[in-house]
Amino acid sequence: MKKAVVTGIGGYVPKGILTNKDLETIVDTSDEWITTRTGIKERRIAAKNQVTTDLALEASKIAIKKAGIRPRQIDYIIFATATPDMLFPSAGCLLQHKLGAKNAAAFDIAAGCSGFIYALSIAEKYIECGSAEHILVVGAEILSRIVDWSDRTTCVLFGDGAGAVLLSAKNGDRGIISTVIRSDGSYGDLLKLPGGGSLFPPSYESIDNKLHYIKMSGNEVFKKAVKSMEDIAVELLETNGYEGKDVDLLVPHQANMRIIQAVQKRTNIPENRTYVNIHKYGNTSAASIPIALFEAEERGFLKERDLVLCIAFGAGFTWGGSLIRW
Repeated sequence: MKKAVVTGIGGYVPKGILTNKDLETIVDTSDEWITTRTGIKERRIAAKNQVTTDLALEASKIAIKKAGIRPRQIDYIIFATATPDMLFPSAGCLLQHKLGAKNAAAFDIAAGCSGFIYALSIAEKYIECGSAEHILVVGAEILSRIVDWSDRTTCVLFGDGAGAVLLSAKNGDRGIISTVIRSDGSYGDLLKLPGGGSLFPPSYESIDNKLHYIKMSGNEVFKKAVKSMEDIAVELLETNGYEGKDVDLLVPHQANMRIIQAVQKRTNIPENRTYVNIHKYGNTSAASIPIALFEAEERGFLKERDLVLCIAFGAGFTWGGSLIRW
């Protein structure tokens, strides 16, 4: 049976930078408060003329070039996002057209910050069952468009960006070893974007009540995120016969530095084997893991045959992880 091997990876972040100091002029907050509680120093903000698939396009072109294939060889495009250009057509279909990937079936995954892991799990299954040779998995967000810039508890957290991986079917022991995904919808009310769907369609009232912005109960989300990400990391390692010391690189969802440190402690993965870029980009939701993977490879922290552990937690609640032989 062939395995899903990462043959190309790309990342892209917008040029616009919003620092904590900048936010001090917008809301009642401080650089010290944000840094101490989250680890974030700045985040990228998309230009007004950029949409989510524009960011995804740049990341995808890099991944496809590194993989050494043509866009028409892609069998599927699986696009993880909470901020598509529009409700439909899907971001996947819009990206397919921009890439010229005419032979790809394209669709979106809505799993919040866990979206990239969810997309990986689907791509893995398509390849293992022999239904695909090449799959483009994308995580991209423009979260700056759905944050309430008067809400200091949420607007300081999020940023914009995109990452993409090209998975190819290959023989051997490299590739995705195992992927696990979980969800619990009973917590859905703690992290949501209420407006825009059938429950609260756009109206003067929904706009006045700011229902088209992220709503989050921060403390409750934090507690569940820590436990879920710790548990999924331990489960992936134990199920596949590994320990924390065997992991060459931990690439967690970049949501909060304290969550990342808790996972390190629970799994006994050293700090110098954990890739962190939250200070530069904030929480980019489904884009955070592929951006971090791209940077890690570009900077020489990620090498062929490394054992890589990726874990995430997001709205839904959803959470999951993937263990990969790079």
